Amino acid sequence: MAGRLPIKGVRDGLLVTLPEGEWEDVRAELLATIDDRGDFFRGARLVLQVEKRQLGAAELGSLRDALAEREATLWAVLSTSPSTRTAAADLGLQTELERPREPDADEGETEIEAEADWQPAVFLRRTLRSGQSIRHPGHVVVLGDVNPGAEIVAGGHVLVWGKVRGVVHAGAAGDETATVAALDLAPTQLRIAGQIAVSPKRRGSVRPEIALIRDGHLVAEPWQADGRR
Repeated sequence: MAGRLPIKGVRDGLLVTLPEGEWEDVRAELLATIDDRGDFFRGARLVLQVEKRQLGAAELGSLRDALAEREATLWAVLSTSPSTRTAAADLGLQTELERPREPDADEGETEIEAEADWQPAVFLRRTLRSGQSIRHPGHVVVLGDVNPGAEIVAGGHVLVWGKVRGVVHAGAAGDETATVAALDLAPTQLRIAGQIAVSPKRRGSVRPEIALIRDGHLVAEPWQADGRR
């Protein structure tokens, strides 16, 4: 049951949408998900979307303490229930997220239309060396190499403008739409969501590749400059 909760990286942390059902069952599923992916959630700020569920200060406080024991922070609770919002506010939790700024009318239209994706990204302009680890709830972009012994764990996509020789885990919170792209993709281990692969012995010349889950399998394909695969 663990690991099925919808989790998405947002600017303020990790947004976790809780399903309907008995609170004790939902609470147990959330904690089991965090236990299964302890490295990813360690140090994370959690935003819980509970919709119309009514929760009191005792229930939220108990959950906050359980998350703290797992080195995660309950930062916000989003709900349409006035009583839940009041209980969250009494505990010092946020009850809404700041919306992205709308463009001004005089800024003009953009030339490229893109699908809205508000997951935050971190940009690294350096090579990751052995023993170095990057963990981020959103996307990770590296302008450099990922050496053997280095590690990237991202909730979203991973883009490396260089060589990948270390460990890369995209969609670490369970997002099977995440991808890993690099100019030279030959990692020690590659993971997307729950799928794991190791690089086979290379044949032929080096070429940019993108790894993704297709039909339930983790595959690597040529990475085209125009985004076509």
